[in-house]
Amino acid sequence: MGWAGYVVLGKAASTRLGGSRGLALGMAVGAVCVLPFGVAGSGAALFDPWTMTLGLGVALLSSVLPYSAEMAVLRRMPARVFAVLLSLEPAVAALVGLTLLHETLGWPHLLGIGGVVAASLGAITGRPDRSG
Repeated sequence: MGWAGYVVLGKAASTRLGGSRGLALGMAVGAVCVLPFGVAGSGAALFDPWTMTLGLGVALLSSVLPYSAEMAVLRRMPARVFAVLLSLEPAVAALVGLTLLHETLGWPHLLGIGGVVAASLGAITGRPDRSG
């Protein structure tokens, strides 16, 4: 349900607001929502220049750049196709973990990823019978 909402609302926001304004608004709201927890947990250490520099780097690499790319794609691609491609992210992450970090997954994880990939392929190639 969360991914479906993300795709539908992301498509609407990227189309209506254009550019990166929807993303900037979402990031600002998210930052305001979590800031009190960060301050409560870390206090003044959160405002250390080195910590803030690292936080900015993490924000750019983990949120701003990927989500900007996703919003740009959502403006040009049907939400259904985007949702299918988005569901393949766990398989890509597993391959990156295996090749770059030499991480291995257990059978339950591999079966789960296989199920997601199979469902994605079924959604792309399957044609519903509309005759009735």
